[in-house]
Amino acid sequence: MDGSTARILVVDDYEPFRRFFCSTLAKRADLQIVGEATDGLEAVQKAEELQPDLIVLDLGLPTLNGIEAARQIRRLSPKSKIIVVTLESAADVVQEAFSLGAQGYVIKTRAGSDLLAAVEAVRQGRQFISSGLSGLTLPNTPESQGPDDLHDEEALLSPAPRSGEITRSHEVEFYSDDAALVVGFTRFIEGALEAGNTAIVVVTESHQKSLLQRFQEHGVNIAAAIEEGRYLPLDVVEALSTFMVSDLPDPVRFFGVMSDLMAQAGRATAGGESGVAICGECASILWAQGKVDASIQVEQLCNELATRYEMNILCGFLLSSFYSEEAQQMLQDMCKE
Repeated sequence: MDGSTARILVVDDYEPFRRFFCSTLAKRADLQIVGEATDGLEAVQKAEELQPDLIVLDLGLPTLNGIEAARQIRRLSPKSKIIVVTLESAADVVQEAFSLGAQGYVIKTRAGSDLLAAVEAVRQGRQFISSGLSGLTLPNTPESQGPDDLHDEEALLSPAPRSGEITRSHEVEFYSDDAALVVGFTRFIEGALEAGNTAIVVVTESHQKSLLQRFQEHGVNIAAAIEEGRYLPLDVVEALSTFMVSDLPDPVRFFGVMSDLMAQAGRATAGGESGVAICGECASILWAQGKVDASIQVEQLCNELATRYEMNILCGFLLSSFYSEEAQQMLQDMCKE
């Protein structure tokens, strides 16, 4: 693809994300949005009609899922380059997307920093994969990068590192409903425990019960992890009360609480090389209460927390909190954080 204006088709069934992608791409004068689609079948039809240079494609689409849409698009608009932008981070899905001909894979929660970088890389004939995904072997294609050329390789951090690996990361994931949040948190926690790390879980009482039920179904001996001090469950409302002052998080109190938790987690690992994984919904609860500034400030504090300690942080949000016009704008701010 030369340096001329790139014509882009944006495909996502969720309007706040679609709007965010379009506004982000519009910052570049050499990028032109030529169409939008809200389901997989419409994406295929518009790709064939418009023959765009680039297609920003979600995977969780109605009518026709993104994987099948990509398969048909490659046949009907073979010159269109595909950048997948999705909440899905499973390795097998990433591999399948690239095997179908996608040139980029961006996690939605990193779209604020990664989308334009992905577009630039793909326009230059290189593959792109968001940081936060690791351990992946991409298919060898004429446009593939060598291992040393992958975007931000040193930052390719897995939310659940292998045993002996200690990383720093802060990820935010958006879930369609409570059940999806529990599934996402279960995967994160089980990965942390399997790696020998300590898991700190800050969620509502109902989510805590659902997590325990899933652990039982998966055969995870969570009772032993609790006894060993490697599973630390905290009620999110009580946790917020320890560092919130006048409806805003107090940084001194926040880091004081986290320092105590890290000390407790350290005793569980007995000075070993294991790390700490934290998943929670403090920011989500604040957002749902209409305390948007407090929610964003908590995310900022988590960014700083991940630089102070060897830990992985996962913050979960329910998409139902982002349906209003005002919330859609704030979603953009949250993605940037």
